[in-house]
Amino acid sequence: MDLDRGKPVWPQVAEELRRRLDAGQYPAGQRFPAVVDLAAELDVAPSTVQKAVAALREEGRLYTILGQGSFVSTGG
Repeated sequence: MDLDRGKPVWPQVAEELRRRLDAGQYPAGQRFPAVVDLAAELDVAPSTVQKAVAALREEGRLYTILGQGSFVSTGG
């Protein structure tokens, strides 16, 4: 993923994750990858991915079950 480091990174990460969701890379109902794994894959800080995931959660694209992780919403 090419990042424009002159702009805030987390919205760029959120857009990449939206693209992946739209492409079906993370199917509805399945567990979403862990923040630390995505951070390592995208070469960004975990806090950056956490902000992106929070935005997707606010949009209803993900939901979180305490102690189990984030999951892809079936309606989003």
